[in-house]
Amino acid sequence: MRRSGPTFWLAAVFLGAILAVAILAGWVAPYTASEQDIAGRLQPPGLGPHLLGTDEVGRDVLSRLIYGARISLLVGVVAVALSCPLGVLVGVVAGYSGRRTDDVLMRVTEIQLAIPTILLAIAVVAVLGPGIRNVILTLSVTGWTLYARLTRGETLGVKQRDFVQAARATGAGDLRIMARHVLPNVLSPVIVVAVFAVANMIILEATLSFLGLGVEPDIVTWGRMLNGGRLYLSTAWWITAFPGLAIFLTVLAVNLLGDYLRDWLDPRLRNTLRNDRAEHPV
Repeated sequence: MRRSGPTFWLAAVFLGAILAVAILAGWVAPYTASEQDIAGRLQPPGLGPHLLGTDEVGRDVLSRLIYGARISLLVGVVAVALSCPLGVLVGVVAGYSGRRTDDVLMRVTEIQLAIPTILLAIAVVAVLGPGIRNVILTLSVTGWTLYARLTRGETLGVKQRDFVQAARATGAGDLRIMARHVLPNVLSPVIVVAVFAVANMIILEATLSFLGLGVEPDIVTWGRMLNGGRLYLSTAWWITAFPGLAIFLTVLAVNLLGDYLRDWLDPRLRNTLRNDRAEHPV
């Protein structure tokens, strides 16, 4: 486990700032996301009224980045919040029950895992249609398998431990054992994976929006900004550069936080840190 260095704090501060700006978009954005100024279209970044420039119809890029953060973060967090419990439920039931239940649930999981996530997401959105609810539902449907496999593996180990056997010997039912003894002991790695999954969901939402399969056309997201600026890469690079940079930095910050969270929650890494400190005192 590593100590919380400047990289960790930079990531935490950046994510905190992005979250605050997204929540307070109506107060901090200099313009609305849809406000147009045809006379000022394709203005480059500068110290004028449009700090990060304007797009092809004169909309302020900075304002659209701020409003786009709200949707991108919302989709990422809510999709994980929906897919994670489903995957954990499937994994715990499969790992604890074993035999036929495990075989059936894992075969379903493996079939879905065999399909590339982006292709499955495109297919689901194509059937349901664009829209923020459908995008969240799509990402939830495609994201639960990761938690299912992870939780099943953890459950297979936990259910053999002495405290689970003791609970079974006292007459505790399967549901009680799974809820009170198994589930709390498999959540640490799931939490870490869920943090990393938020970054993945943000990328998937941006991909769907870039392909025109994301949220409604009148709602701004970072992916839709990339889509709108692709025809102006050579003449107005800032239209795509800034939303692309926002996605990159946000995903990087989430991954850094997930990395430190993984180290903190892993007891083996904590023991390693204690031994290192004992051998090499500061």
